[in-house]
Amino acid sequence: MPTGRDTQTNDEGGARLRTRAARALGLERNVVAVSAAVLLMSGGEELWRRFLPKYLEALGAGVLAVGFFDTCKTFLDAVYQYPGGWLADRFGRRRAFHLFILIAAVGYALYLLSPSWPYVFAGLAFSLAWQSMASPAVFAVIGDSLPRERRAMGFAVQSLLKRVPMTLAPLAGGALITAAGVVGGVRWGLAATLVLAGVTAFVVRSINLPVIAGEQMTFRRIWRTFHGALKRLLVSDVLVRACEGVSDIFVVLYVTNVKGLTVASYGLLVAVQMATSVVVYFPAARLADRVGRKPLVIATFVCFALFPVAVVASGGFASLAAAFVVGGLRELGEPSRKALIVDLAEPHLRARTVGIYYLVRSLSITPAGALGGALWTVAPEVPFLLAGAFGLAGTLVFALTVEERYAG
Repeated sequence: MPTGRDTQTNDEGGARLRTRAARALGLERNVVAVSAAVLLMSGGEELWRRFLPKYLEALGAGVLAVGFFDTCKTFLDAVYQYPGGWLADRFGRRRAFHLFILIAAVGYALYLLSPSWPYVFAGLAFSLAWQSMASPAVFAVIGDSLPRERRAMGFAVQSLLKRVPMTLAPLAGGALITAAGVVGGVRWGLAATLVLAGVTAFVVRSINLPVIAGEQMTFRRIWRTFHGALKRLLVSDVLVRACEGVSDIFVVLYVTNVKGLTVASYGLLVAVQMATSVVVYFPAARLADRVGRKPLVIATFVCFALFPVAVVASGGFASLAAAFVVGGLRELGEPSRKALIVDLAEPHLRARTVGIYYLVRSLSITPAGALGGALWTVAPEVPFLLAGAFGLAGTLVFALTVEERYAG
């Protein structure tokens, strides 16, 4: 029978084990809070985000309008990044998160109440406040809370918690659409997202980081602080995201309209993709600690190039599932890429640096969705093949120009 001393020893051993595990996984309190917020918001948005092209189609939009919607999304994603970073640096992470959640909730409500497809464009202007404005703040919380050697794992945990609902929610969203139709199913998902946004607003109250006082700097002066390696990473990232932008918005249309699969089957394919991402996150982050960030980022960019080509080359559900596994492997080096951005940013400019990085990246690829829509009218396969070429170019730029000493 264990004595009181034995029980105390076991408790202390368990506490040390939990502390070591939390340290290894980057589970600092603020990181846990922001990861939980990402989990909740992603869980709501993924119920309907993948099906927005079908929602637009059901509300009367044509393929050119769908492509233009993606172009507007990319443009707003760009212009929201820097204001989001500025707000996070100026007023603190917690207050900024509350504002972003409130604005995004307005967008969800507009989506929910849209009587026709043009109203969805109005909702887009608000709904991206979480996805785009909050992104620099998420980066900044991880950068503020963790030392350099633990940031890749911190991003891996945050990304994993984001991808878990991305694996399950599309299945639920597909089931809702099967039961209630495209319009009804998406609207049920939007209603659930509004509830989860309220829960998230409560969760982020626990974030407690000091506002780092710094000189008020112009956009141009902050850009001049960018490390040369960060600028070269940005160029390669622009090419790779052009690959994604030309084709990804049309994947659901290609799978359902060209390959003839059901929306529910597409939801299952998305689940395969997200499950792949979940499986590789921790091993990839651990590997990055041993071999450096560069090989993992290269592997990610290669998978970006291969995914659209694999979708076009697929003949049925089984080969499409293999293609979506490749799509899931696009996340191999994402924690390493994000950690590299944070590593190369000045601490007092961290959120604004991230905001400018994503502003430039997204503005550069703004025409991609519209270009993909125009190329689709030539042949549905064309945007996917062009996407592969963009991805390959981005991979080569990164591999040849970003030195190992900065990405190690």
